[in-house]
Amino acid sequence: MLKFFNRLSNNRSPWILLALTALGLELAALYFQYELKLDPCVLCVYERTAVMGILFSGLIAALAPGLMLLRMLAILIWAGSAGWGLQLALKHTGIQLFPSLSNTCDFAANYPDWAKLDEWIPWLFQPTGFCDEIQWRFFGYTMPQTMIGIYALYLLALLLVLLSQFAGKERSIFRD
Repeated sequence: MLKFFNRLSNNRSPWILLALTALGLELAALYFQYELKLDPCVLCVYERTAVMGILFSGLIAALAPGLMLLRMLAILIWAGSAGWGLQLALKHTGIQLFPSLSNTCDFAANYPDWAKLDEWIPWLFQPTGFCDEIQWRFFGYTMPQTMIGIYALYLLALLLVLLSQFAGKERSIFRD
């Protein structure tokens, strides 16, 4: 099974599929914000940032999927983004389900000076809502609870792809 995933990871289409799933989530976020008038909170826009990292990881690997170095860079970005996103979604869920004065989030985004996404791309990364407000449910699950499942699936797929990189023959770090 790992050899199958290894062969897949050496092709462009699975990486493009990874990027497209993340793009779909970004477009869904914009639909919720601008069509359904749901205001994104700080944690929402940070979760969007994590999804954007997954999108970029797919695009990076799709450039040259045969280069193990590039694949490993993409896997590293994918891991960091999905792990950070899961952590954010868990925190967000805790704030929504167990609101208290000690369990809150900021109102304004706090991006680093070298990546002021909320100022550069405000229509995507500017928070306007509150983290404890539940504005949407899907089969009884809130938005961050749904994102917990999505990030968990991304991490499961990542684990299979990562393990598959070490299946089979000896590899150079530059080319399989």
